[in-house]
Amino acid sequence: MTSLDKPTSETDQPHRTDPQHAGGRHAAQQDDAKAVTEAALFEAFGGVRGMVETVLPGLLFVTIFTINKDLNASAIAALAVSLALVAVRLIRRDTVKHAFSGVFGVAFGVLFAKMTGDAKDFYLPGMLYTLGLAVAYIGTAVAGVPLIGLILGPVFKENLSWRTRNPGRKKAYTKASYAWGFILLAKCAILFPLYWWADTTEFGWVLIALKIPPFLLAVYLTWVFLAKAPAPIDVFAEMEAEEQAEKERKARAAAALRDPDA
Repeated sequence: MTSLDKPTSETDQPHRTDPQHAGGRHAAQQDDAKAVTEAALFEAFGGVRGMVETVLPGLLFVTIFTINKDLNASAIAALAVSLALVAVRLIRRDTVKHAFSGVFGVAFGVLFAKMTGDAKDFYLPGMLYTLGLAVAYIGTAVAGVPLIGLILGPVFKENLSWRTRNPGRKKAYTKASYAWGFILLAKCAILFPLYWWADTTEFGWVLIALKIPPFLLAVYLTWVFLAKAPAPIDVFAEMEAEEQAEKERKARAAAALRDPDA
């Protein structure tokens, strides 16, 4: 018996079960799964910094417009701060996807507002995007390919393995996609009527107020669903293991050719 075959002090009596120890180990595994899920969601959705980058340009726009009712000054300030946020990320060599999405959103908003001459239209592209995203979340959930799974699969290193190999995880992604879809639809149900009858300043402040709370609710529900789901299948680790096994097989075959009598 090798040292690897010998039982440790914790496994000297394999038939004895310690419920307290087993329960503690299970609780620790659950805590680890929740921590991993929380870290992955934080990475995928940008965390606190991503939320700041999402809110700040619009907040600056509505603040300046509230003070002086100057569309040009408000638009230039919003676009400038968006570009500054991207520049900071580039300098620090951080991921720029959240900052870049903010730039595109602000740029389209400025374009719409300048084309119509109505400052309220600065918010229209973002509202249309939110509505489209809500439909996409619900539609993909109905189709069995929930969008939140497509977004988070690579983050958890499981890619699309959850679709066929991890049904419990697919169910969690489906629930999360429905949650995102209906939360965003509820947000649209508030904003679109206000877009038609509220003035620009009132509408802008309501929109800013609704930026973070629905997002946090959707992220929280996603965390709840995934924390209770089975662990993700690390397809990258599987591929690495297969590659290593293939290298070892080739090495053994080469050794056998060099020394056929071994």
